[in-house]
Amino acid sequence: MEQWLILGVAMLATGTVAGVLAGLFGIGGGIVIVPVLETALGFAGVDPAIRMHVAVGTSLATIIPTSISSARAHHMRRSVDVDIVKRWAVFVLLGALLGAWIASRVHSDVLAIVFATLAFLVALKMLFMPESRNLTEEVPHGVLVPVIPTAIGCFSSMMGIGGGTFSVMTLTLFNEPIHRAVGTAALFGLVISLPGMLGFVAAGWADPRIPASSLGYVNLIGFACIAPATVLAAPLGAKIAHGFSAKRLNMLFGVFLIFASIRLFYRAFL
Repeated sequence: MEQWLILGVAMLATGTVAGVLAGLFGIGGGIVIVPVLETALGFAGVDPAIRMHVAVGTSLATIIPTSISSARAHHMRRSVDVDIVKRWAVFVLLGALLGAWIASRVHSDVLAIVFATLAFLVALKMLFMPESRNLTEEVPHGVLVPVIPTAIGCFSSMMGIGGGTFSVMTLTLFNEPIHRAVGTAALFGLVISLPGMLGFVAAGWADPRIPASSLGYVNLIGFACIAPATVLAAPLGAKIAHGFSAKRLNMLFGVFLIFASIRLFYRAFL
């Protein structure tokens, strides 16, 4: 009983931190939730072979209400690019479904290395060359429209994150203002997390190793502890974000990416 109480407190704290990050940077909080939840499931005695699957599936479930709360807060401040959402949403959703399907068939270390490398390079750009020329003067149209959002949805779903890290990095490289990139990424989190979560529910439905109180690879106890905290904390993060200048927010996001990439490199190689 004491062990589960400690785990519950840890999950509530994790949800609070994830919620602030969701509102501040437009991310779903999964980059915080997944490693902490995976560790907590280890203490609870969950089979190591499915521990990451449960952590990722549960993380995607918690991102659903978090993204709604964060996106609503940013929309009230007119920082969601509705045009990009209309053009990209279908492809992001399809990518999320694809990512959930192949998650158990691709080694997570490969994804971690790719993600960490990209995150590190973009972080260096944001920290040391914030005024340098972007890849394009505007978000591209044409053949790149399906490729980019599909990749964002696919890799985000596979890693159990809401896609904010990928989305903000990509949109800022396409000359999207940082505040609008963050707000738009928050809405993409919903488009990614809902189909991704359903995919993990289906994938683990008949697995006898899943822990108690789970729907497939989504653990309801973890969801119940983390989701309320993230929803309550996300508007605070959005408020903090709009208190910073674009330059300061760029720097903060760059620092965040540095830490995220270091964590992923550590997980992949050690």
